[in-house]
Amino acid sequence: MEKVILVGLQTKDKTREDTEKSLNELESLCLTDGAETIEKIIQKKDVPDAAYFIGYGKVLEIKEKVENLKADAVVFDDALKPVQQRNLEKLIDKKVVDRTRIILDIFAYRARTKEGKLQVERAEMTYHAARLASQGVHLDSQTGGIGTRRGPGERKIETDKRKIRDRIAELDREIEKIKERREIQRNLRDNSDLPEVAIAGYTNAGKSTLLATLSKSKVYADDKLFATLDPLTRKIKLPGGRDVLLTDTVGFINKLPHDLVAAFRSTMEEILRAKCILHVVDASNPDRKKQIQTVLDVLKDIGADKIPAITVFNKADKLDEQEKLIFNTRDVFLISAKNSSGIERLLNEIEKKVVPLHSARKINVSYENQDKTGAIYKLANVKSEKYNKKSISLTFECSDENWEKIKNLIK
Repeated sequence: MEKVILVGLQTKDKTREDTEKSLNELESLCLTDGAETIEKIIQKKDVPDAAYFIGYGKVLEIKEKVENLKADAVVFDDALKPVQQRNLEKLIDKKVVDRTRIILDIFAYRARTKEGKLQVERAEMTYHAARLASQGVHLDSQTGGIGTRRGPGERKIETDKRKIRDRIAELDREIEKIKERREIQRNLRDNSDLPEVAIAGYTNAGKSTLLATLSKSKVYADDKLFATLDPLTRKIKLPGGRDVLLTDTVGFINKLPHDLVAAFRSTMEEILRAKCILHVVDASNPDRKKQIQTVLDVLKDIGADKIPAITVFNKADKLDEQEKLIFNTRDVFLISAKNSSGIERLLNEIEKKVVPLHSARKINVSYENQDKTGAIYKLANVKSEKYNKKSISLTFECSDENWEKIKNLIK
């Protein structure tokens, strides 16, 4: 495990406490990426230095600490400009990486689906492009962040700017093809009359655990930042008997790199299809208010801020009785996805938000049209099926919209 020194900058618009909290989060990111933090350094400076991000004197101080503590790398809590990173590495004589690089590394390691890997590689290529242009070095000489992981951006390819742009364009085309296939799947979902609910929230808030609990299925979850990246959809049954589709989405984080937001936009667009968003918050995190705002900012950025949302405070099992009193109001949903407490009340609220007004219907389907009954089952919640001499009598519930579809189907 590599040893790293973390560096944060307290600017005029940030408090010491905010800077320390951000560094603590960076420490968790580094641990996830395979590195141990041995020192944290904060400099108070109104604005970042154009050449070194921090002051020249502070750089010399860090250089001395790197030598004394035998650190392997220095990690900055903000995105560094290529020239700043190059100057710092020359002066410190050790690997210098920024928060963006660490997050990219974790995404590269966590992505499992083809789309996820393509999206991460696109973000990697965009990140490296600026550094390649300004430094004139080969892409295969660009190291990853920390630890032993190697991301998709470290393959041996030409560093010519045109070829970099060509690769990004190629990735965009491949991502678009996957997006089109997913659009077909979405259309099939639309025809099934199943409302969609998206789970969104800060990374490690317990979104995957909630999906597993609500769907009563096995879903990978871990107490780590960005434990899961790829969207996963499961069917769940509401108290009234109606089924809905529940989709877990990529977690958000403070200072989420813009390139990653852009690369994962097609994945995040799953949220835009939802009739309701479950905004999952770690109730035990003392910095939850800031985390809530970070999520709301990203939702607004992708155009999902108008979709009805239910704020779900998770991890009630980590709170004592006194702490729980803070959430003891009628409009607050305090749950423990791990222990399933508060789940029934949450399901009732989801039902109020997403289930359209369904009416009881009855229709007779002739045996000549018997092959159409399968489609009816997809469009409605069939209560009974009775075989008569000349037809099949179906009793079901469905929305007005799907009732029109069924009538047209068996004209």
